[in-house]
Amino acid sequence: MGQSMRFGVLVCAGVVLSACMGPGGTSGDTVTRNAPPAPAPATALGAAQADAEGSVILETLMARESALPDGGAYDAVATAVLAANSRAAEAELRSARLRAQAAAKNWLPTLGPQISLTSLSDVIASLVVDQVLFDNGRKKAERAFARADVEVAAVTLAQDTNDRVFTALSLYLDAQKARERAALAARSEQDMAHFEWIMDQRVRGGVSNMSDLNVIRQKLAEIRADRQAQSEAAAAALAELNVMAIRPLDDVSGLSPLSPAMTGADPLPVLLAEAEKRRAVEAARIERAGFLPGASVGAVLGDNSSDPALSVASDKPLGFGTGASLKAVEAGKEAAGRKVSQAREDSGRRLRRLESEAGAQARQRDEAGKLAVAAKRNLDLFQSQYDAGQRQVMDVVGVYETYARQHEAELDLKYGAARAQLEIARELGLLADGGQI
Repeated sequence: MGQSMRFGVLVCAGVVLSACMGPGGTSGDTVTRNAPPAPAPATALGAAQADAEGSVILETLMARESALPDGGAYDAVATAVLAANSRAAEAELRSARLRAQAAAKNWLPTLGPQISLTSLSDVIASLVVDQVLFDNGRKKAERAFARADVEVAAVTLAQDTNDRVFTALSLYLDAQKARERAALAARSEQDMAHFEWIMDQRVRGGVSNMSDLNVIRQKLAEIRADRQAQSEAAAAALAELNVMAIRPLDDVSGLSPLSPAMTGADPLPVLLAEAEKRRAVEAARIERAGFLPGASVGAVLGDNSSDPALSVASDKPLGFGTGASLKAVEAGKEAAGRKVSQAREDSGRRLRRLESEAGAQARQRDEAGKLAVAAKRNLDLFQSQYDAGQRQVMDVVGVYETYARQHEAELDLKYGAARAQLEIARELGLLADGGQI
């Protein structure tokens, strides 16, 4: 009876003392214990934000809106591939959330068994009760570390989601480009076949020699081979895309203009570096607290019960290298801050390069379109001169090849600019709504 009363008094005293001091001993945190549970959020980031309320990084991720226009081709592809996403990063986020929930209770007393064998026939079982009174902020740092770990996992999930959408849209662009190149080659094949027929008739009539006909036939064979290659490339890209999607996407076509307001958002690599910095700082605080003495009260309850006792100790023994170890901890904090600056610089360089590339390719596409119009006018002029007997068939064929090459260049630049825009959106994390991740 005395042992049970002593155990109850010790546990109640530890809980009351912890409640008065706040989670983490002397840290001064406050906890609401009787608040009604909040409804479970429907998304992974929403659940993480509920667990780590007040996190600037999670609020930033949740408020991020996709740059893909609703109802467009890009949106159809993104929706299909995200619906089939295995979301391995979400499992890691869920694990980090559970670790944070466990760490949130680290200010409570700990209970643990203690079993000792005193002789070959006697086994003594005891229950060890321990309550931390002062730990130099270690418990508080452990809770902050767990919350920072949730932030790292959340940013990783956002990056994984944006990378998946970018991969799918890249395959879609490859398929669309190959389709248009195949259609362009089909038109060129039809026109070149007409030139072949004209030259064949001229050779049969003795007006032209066989070498010109062979040249046209060679050009026609190259066009057919290119058309076949482009058709196969489109089929391969679509097959790979359909594996990623929840439904076939063969019927989706066209390009979608991205949202023009893709500025002001922090790039995901920068957010990840900031979350990792916070986690590294809290890990350094935990390590530093291990070198300093802390106070705790505990007792052993069982056959050999003991009265509550106050103990003062440190996790790591002090030695001649302790000063250097503490300096190393502070240096680790500085290194984490510099990693954020480096990530911001690297991301800024990538964004400036992609923006310049997208602008240059858009401008070059406009120029290529104008050159294609000029080449068409020149082709029509040569065609009329040929009909009037002022030009040879090979002259018209040469001008037609120039016209076809201008169309191909315009096509390449159009899809190059579209890909650069998608890369910018991926860097900024704007290929998926944060509220839907």
